[in-house]
Amino acid sequence: ADDSGDEEPASQSDKSELHGTLKTLSSKLEDLSTCNDLIAKHGAALQRSLSELENLKLPAESGEKIKAVNERATLFRITSNAMINACRDFLDLAETHSRKWQRALQYEREQRIRLEETIEQLAKQHNSLERACRGAPGLSSSSTGITSAAKGSVQSAKGEASDEDEETEYFDAMEDAPAFITVTADPKHHRRSGSNLSGASEGHPEDWNLEDSVFEGSNQSSYNESTCKDLLPKKRRRTRIPDKPNYSLNLWSIMKNCIGKELSKIPMPVNFNEPLSMLQRLTEDLEYHELLDKAVKCESSTEQMCFVAAFSVSSYSTTVHRTAKPFNPLLGETYELDRLEEFGFRSLCEQVSHHPPAAAHHVYSKRGWTLWQEITIASKFRGKYLSIMPLGTIHLEFHSSGNHYVWRKVTSTVHNIIVGKLWIDQSGEIEIVNHKSKDKCQLKFTPYSYFSRDVPRKVTGVVSDADGKAHYVMSGTWDEKMECSKIVQSSHGSTSTEGKQKTVYQTLSPKVLWKKYPLPENAENMYFFSDLALTLNEPEERVAPTDSRLRPDQRLMESGRWDEANVEKQRLEEKQRAVRRRREAEAVEALEEGKDYEGYIPLWFERKVDAVTGELICVYKGGYWEAKDKQDWSTCPDIF
Repeated sequence: ADDSGDEEPASQSDKSELHGTLKTLSSKLEDLSTCNDLIAKHGAALQRSLSELENLKLPAESGEKIKAVNERATLFRITSNAMINACRDFLDLAETHSRKWQRALQYEREQRIRLEETIEQLAKQHNSLERACRGAPGLSSSSTGITSAAKGSVQSAKGEASDEDEETEYFDAMEDAPAFITVTADPKHHRRSGSNLSGASEGHPEDWNLEDSVFEGSNQSSYNESTCKDLLPKKRRRTRIPDKPNYSLNLWSIMKNCIGKELSKIPMPVNFNEPLSMLQRLTEDLEYHELLDKAVKCESSTEQMCFVAAFSVSSYSTTVHRTAKPFNPLLGETYELDRLEEFGFRSLCEQVSHHPPAAAHHVYSKRGWTLWQEITIASKFRGKYLSIMPLGTIHLEFHSSGNHYVWRKVTSTVHNIIVGKLWIDQSGEIEIVNHKSKDKCQLKFTPYSYFSRDVPRKVTGVVSDADGKAHYVMSGTWDEKMECSKIVQSSHGSTSTEGKQKTVYQTLSPKVLWKKYPLPENAENMYFFSDLALTLNEPEERVAPTDSRLRPDQRLMESGRWDEANVEKQRLEEKQRAVRRRREAEAVEALEEGKDYEGYIPLWFERKVDAVTGELICVYKGGYWEAKDKQDWSTCPDIF
């Protein structure tokens, strides 16, 4: 039903058809009434004739037979009258309800038309307000001007909050309650026996010793490592990009034709974009790579799982303000991020499919881990919100231990697409599995609810071993920080109203594993990019000719030349369509000749069956960094 798009209001022909149906029903009712009268009339005549026959002096045998026929005629008449009455009652009921349904349907149609008109009017008002705001004279630089500006900023901040409350799409009143309760225990006084609690399992508080634990470094802000970055600068990276131009755009004129369509197939102007490609956004997952560097040092696999879980959540931290859409990569487009000397890792992405859009990603770190993934983005515009569903698995392997972790991403939702302030939410569950030790971590991203008492953007989870015994509780928010608490005792609590028994975990004080880096100054005018995001599209020498940094429409947009960027974007998309048409023609020709046609073959990745999950996935086959060293890009396609 969601995909059906807008339904047109009832036309005149629909109304005439409805009236015609009612007229036919009425005529049939009249026919039935006529039949009823005829049956009653002829039935009475038949009974009279049979009564007259009974009164005649006939042999006794004939009189008995006539009496039996008379009784049957009477029963037939009674049954016929009952049937006719039932038919009349049914048609009366049908006629009454038909009028009621017609009124209800007409009301719903009128309401829908009124709602569409209201939304369009709001979009126009929003557009005119934007233009009026841009045309307003600037504030004076006097002290009173500064004071009023300060007051105005406070009021506007409050106004934004109230606007968000009014325009927010709310979920059901109560979301699923958490399946466990956490109680912080005091390690010094924790001497309670597990036998006092039903099904309790005890840990040792002294295990949570921070003095030589990997967790110690995580209690500080992870960006302390940025001081190392400053102390060992191999190359100075840029810290700002040109401010985003304040261009007007009539959203309604574009969006009303997009409902129910696949987003990747809709030609969008760059006004909706940010100057990064989807490959670069995928690379942003590595912003908190130091979590994996710390995970390498963990001796316990469950401890290591905590860092992997924090890393999986950290990839969403940059999305909280990032409501713009990244550029869809062209088929064969690549993106490299070589930070081998600075941070010990090298990353390479390639767009390996266009419909559906799929990107393969491979990261090697000399500090002891390798990450790879193939992500297909499925997206649907639903009128009020946009759902983005990343499909595919993420693999992470640690070289020394051989621990192999696998997980999937959750669904992202962009709300208030047409009218109101855009906001993003993450919802769903992530199950991280260590396929070597069979440890698991279940993380739940709680969707936003106006009626919930929980903190917004909440994430909770439990790390358990192969036997199902819980070792750590994970808690935090996907836009701010993640904490880890060691479980010292677990027990079964009381049964909830829904019949589910909750587990009560007694834990030691939580330790911060990950904390979000502060955004750079003036971030609101630079698409809310983080420090890493600001450097992703920085021009670099010696990269492949297919690298996203060399994409002309994206570069023009970053420079603030949006009109030129739109023209260039259309040129590139048309060029890609021409290549696809040529490839389709070659496929038809090969089919006619009885030959096999392989289609597009990725340049730096190849499809293989994953030994752990059994899925077909694009993995790095090598050769890119060697080609870069030689500066031999002869195999690269001409896509720009």
